[in-house]
Amino acid sequence: MKRVNKCVELLAQGQPIYYTSVEDRGYEGGRAAARTWADYIAYEMEHGPYDVTRLLDFMRGLVDGGPTASGHRTPAVIVTLPLDGSDEQAFRTNSWMVRQVLATGIHGILLCHAESPGAVQAFVESTRYPFNNGRRGSGGQAQAAAIWGLAVPEYLRVADPWPLNPDGELLLGLKIENTRALANAEATAAVPGISFAEWGPGDMGMSLGFPDAHDPPYPPAMKAARDRVLAACKANKLAFLEQVTPENVVEQIDAGVMVGAGKQAAAAAQIGRRHTHRPEPW
Repeated sequence: MKRVNKCVELLAQGQPIYYTSVEDRGYEGGRAAARTWADYIAYEMEHGPYDVTRLLDFMRGLVDGGPTASGHRTPAVIVTLPLDGSDEQAFRTNSWMVRQVLATGIHGILLCHAESPGAVQAFVESTRYPFNNGRRGSGGQAQAAAIWGLAVPEYLRVADPWPLNPDGELLLGLKIENTRALANAEATAAVPGISFAEWGPGDMGMSLGFPDAHDPPYPPAMKAARDRVLAACKANKLAFLEQVTPENVVEQIDAGVMVGAGKQAAAAAQIGRRHTHRPEPW
């Protein structure tokens, strides 16, 4: 049987995953994105409006427009929140955002500016129910279960971070994207419950004094930052997220990239999937 979260299924098989973003974020946008080429949809709320009603409409559109070509009910949806991991208290104060987006039936969350191991631990706890040593409260599970196509008891069983919970269907990621986060990269990447991370070249570049160095080739300081985050991911068996192109996707996969991003990710995914012998349909 297929898992709810296509990306958990693929990463568990050692297969790289690829994502896209969307501009139309309402119901019709969800219907249009339901059969996307991508394994997951990045739903960006860090710099855009924090509109949970619109996100729920998008998720309902995905369900109504599905299933995916691979036979999953929907593509995975991972939300980037307007909430930083700067310190534990700041995260806990704003953790209500996590509860609200999880109640829409999304499949993961990417935490920006993950600077503090304490904040990352609080992040993981905010996604877990109390019977799994977490702090997510009861109330939104029926709506989320309907999006996932599960009975509520089954949703409660699997709505937990993978691979911390082998049966979990949630993917939690970190943006280790500034010098403060970089200083703690090894500690934050080691927090149980995280499944992937990136080094955020845009923000990392700004933090290092390179406001426009968003694309390679990178200055030596940025290259060193990238390599440090990659090493922290490898040490803790996290999937590393970075841009891929048709020209470099094979090299990137061989170097350890497991989450492919970028403007040319669709074309790169075609090459990458064949390189890793991913079974079709994709």
